[in-house]
Amino acid sequence: MSISDRGQNIGDLRWLLMKVSTRNTFDVQQKRRFRAGNFNLKDEDRSGRPFTTDTDLIKAYLDENSRSSVREIADALNNPWTTIHEHLSKLECVNRYEVWVPHQLTESNLLNRISTCDLLIQRNKREPFFKKLITEDESWILYDTLRASDLGRVKCPATVARPGLHPKKVLLSIWWNLKGILYYELFPEGQTINSEKYCTQLEKLKEAIITKRPEVVNRRGVVIHRDNVRPHVSLALRTKLLEFDRDVSPHPPYSPDLAPSNYYLFLSLKNFLRNRKFKSVNEVENGLEEYFKSKPREFWKNGTMRLPERWQKMLGEKGSYII
Repeated sequence: MSISDRGQNIGDLRWLLMKVSTRNTFDVQQKRRFRAGNFNLKDEDRSGRPFTTDTDLIKAYLDENSRSSVREIADALNNPWTTIHEHLSKLECVNRYEVWVPHQLTESNLLNRISTCDLLIQRNKREPFFKKLITEDESWILYDTLRASDLGRVKCPATVARPGLHPKKVLLSIWWNLKGILYYELFPEGQTINSEKYCTQLEKLKEAIITKRPEVVNRRGVVIHRDNVRPHVSLALRTKLLEFDRDVSPHPPYSPDLAPSNYYLFLSLKNFLRNRKFKSVNEVENGLEEYFKSKPREFWKNGTMRLPERWQKMLGEKGSYII
């Protein structure tokens, strides 16, 4: 039924439009029809590619790209960001430590977190393994880290150009242990760390361990702690780990709160780089080197040795997310 058939006035029409329009804005096509005297709210057929999104498709994408922004997901799936945001809400996904995870963990997720952490606690009691633990993770580093909320705190700030929809950034992949950085690599936007790249990094990590941590080589095996994203659990990778006598510490799905890089290193790093502006990858690298050199050995040890405490805290929360 059209609005004109219902006898509603202009005020009612405006109210109804605001109710049905996304984010309370008028749809351009709707306004054109109203000017032409067509008050039917039914979405008519029109030319162009229709926007279709399946929540399962978004979920599958997030399984492979859990650190993507809403706009990056929208670009990858060829849909408006508002549509992606709506589907993320339907999936009840939230961003924790820059990783998309379920807002409410399922019973299976909770049990997995509990059993995994209990296993690690018992293992560490039987055979302490933190001296041979190496943790790895990734995080996006923005070229321009000046936040809009900080502009008001700067005296007489220069005119700041409105950032583009897709801020320039690089992907940091970093390996470290309780004594400091072992190896890191920067990947340009658009590149992902697949199984092949990960195996190459393991080769470089082996060289870094021999050079920087020879005492680790003399210990029986190295324990690698990282998220269990699909490319990182491939057959090729597992073969490479066996070849290098590397043991992978179990990590439950949807658990960035239990990864040292997420709950510790990246928070400190992003705060250090805050309000900086880089023009090239080399400048980003210089900023990272400055940060790494500013941190004493105790800093790295504290981040690693918080793991048992967080495992225990998570058990006390019966598997729920911890801060």
